[in-house]
Amino acid sequence: MPRENINDLLAFLAVAQERSFTRAAGKLGVSQSALSHTIRALETRMGVRLLSRTTRSVSPTDAGERLLQTVRPRLEEIEAEIAAVSELGEKAMGAIRITAIDHVIDSVLWPRLAPVIAEYPDLRLELSADYRMVDIAAERFDIGVRYGDQVQKDMVAVRLTPEVPMTIVASPRYFETHKVPTCVRDLARHNCITIRLSSSGGLYAWELLDDGRKVDAKVSGQIIVNGAYQLLNAALSGYGLAFLPEELTQPHVEAGRLRRVLDEACPPFAGLHAYYPSHRNSSRALRIVIEAIRHRA
Repeated sequence: MPRENINDLLAFLAVAQERSFTRAAGKLGVSQSALSHTIRALETRMGVRLLSRTTRSVSPTDAGERLLQTVRPRLEEIEAEIAAVSELGEKAMGAIRITAIDHVIDSVLWPRLAPVIAEYPDLRLELSADYRMVDIAAERFDIGVRYGDQVQKDMVAVRLTPEVPMTIVASPRYFETHKVPTCVRDLARHNCITIRLSSSGGLYAWELLDDGRKVDAKVSGQIIVNGAYQLLNAALSGYGLAFLPEELTQPHVEAGRLRRVLDEACPPFAGLHAYYPSHRNSSRALRIVIEAIRHRA
C-alpha cells in the first residue's frame, strides 16, 4: 500500500470517529480545508464515497463504516506492537490520554501526576475534562476516571480514593431569605442549583437518603450548570442549594462562606476508580501512570 494511503486512512478514521471535520482537524493538527482535501483524494483513489456530509453532521457511509470497523482494529494492533517494542528500552515513552471530571483532574490526578512528568520527560499526558460517560475504547483514551459504581464490568478498575463524602450546602446569605431544609421533601420548595448531564441532556437527580431509603431527588432552581466549579460558585454567590463532594465545600464551610444541611441525607459516593480495557496491552507508560495515581491507604 502506498504510504500516503496510510496517512489518509488515519485522517479518515479521525473524521469518522469524531463525526466532525472541525474536531478531527484539531485532533490531527491540520486545517479543516486540508483535511477535507485529503478525504476527497482518498475517496477518489478508492472509487467509493466514505463519508456522508451535510451542513450539520458527518457520518460514515456503508463503505466507510466497513473501513472503520475493519481497519481501525488493525492499526491499533500495529500501534500496540510498536509500543511493545519501545518497552524494550529503559525509557517510559509515549502518550497517555485520560478522561475525568474537571475537579477530579485538579484535586486527585494532577497532584499525583505532576512528579511523574518531571521524572519521565519522554512521557506525554493528555488530561481531558468531561462529564460524559466516555467510551474510552471508541474515543481512544487510555484511562477513564469515574466513581466505582459507574465502571463497566469488562474494565480493569484501580481504586484512586476511598468513598467520597457528599454535602448539601448553601451560603448564609441564601438562608437569610429561605428556611433551612429539615428533610429531603423540603428540597422541592428550595432553589436548587442543578447540573445538566452531557450524556442524556437531562438534569441530574440528587442521590440521597430519605429516612434511610435511597431516592433520586429531582430538584430544580433558577440556575443550571454543567460543571462542579460553576455549581460551587453559584452556591457561594447565594443563589441556592448545591450538592457537591465534601472536598470542594469543606474549606468554604470552615471559613463560614457555606453552611451544610441535611448531612444525614447524603450517603457517600463509591470511591473514584481509574479504568481501562482488560484486553489493552499494559505499556510501561501506562503502568507508571496507574502506579502514580492509585490509592494508598
